[in-house]
Amino acid sequence: MPVDIIERFEQMLAKGQDNAMLRFSLGNAYFAAKEFGKAATHLDAAVRHDANYSVAWKLLGRSYSALGESEKALATYQQGLAVAQAKGDMQVVKELEVFMRREQKNLTKE
Repeated sequence: MPVDIIERFEQMLAKGQDNAMLRFSLGNAYFAAKEFGKAATHLDAAVRHDANYSVAWKLLGRSYSALGESEKALATYQQGLAVAQAKGDMQVVKELEVFMRREQKNLTKE
């Protein structure tokens, strides 16, 4: 995503427009820019705003995985899986199960 999108979202946040969707959008933009630490910060805020935001849990886990934090990624995926199952969000359930298997393999390599 272009940097100007990130700047626009950051400006909205600076003006006090803090909500789950804005935090997810910022996290997604930073993830796309491969700034995984910043992505994780905003995605963590997104799930604190809305603990039922299954897609945010998924991307938060992917951010931790990209940062090499396998245990944190796996725990995040597990939380996201519980949320997605409760919501009936089956596509996210399937994706999280794949990411969890990958992360478990990473942990056994360490």
